[in-house]
Amino acid sequence: MTFLLVLIGGAFGAVLRYVLDARVKKRFGKAFPWGTLTVNILGAGLLGALHGAGTGTAVEALLGTGFCGALTTFSTFELDTVHLIQNGEHTKAVTNIFVSILLGVIVFALFYALFRAI
Repeated sequence: MTFLLVLIGGAFGAVLRYVLDARVKKRFGKAFPWGTLTVNILGAGLLGALHGAGTGTAVEALLGTGFCGALTTFSTFELDTVHLIQNGEHTKAVTNIFVSILLGVIVFALFYALFRAI
């Protein structure tokens, strides 16, 4: 059963990542990886909320491992950063690294604390 929950959550998370990334790129362009940053921060917040709320194993399988796992993308974050470096955009690459990691941890912690308090 857990396998199916992860599978279903992953299907929806992957589709949402594709749609959000495309829309963000269309709106803000491709000069900075805003789409990847958006899905990763959104996923960090959702995962923080899930863990803060103390959801059960089934919910965490569906939404945490499945949905958030497919929505967020560490490998694309790395690829985007390498492309920035290859294009000589070193400041953007460093900004991407620090903003992605710091903002992700901050958003996770805030949503965790917020949902823990509820």
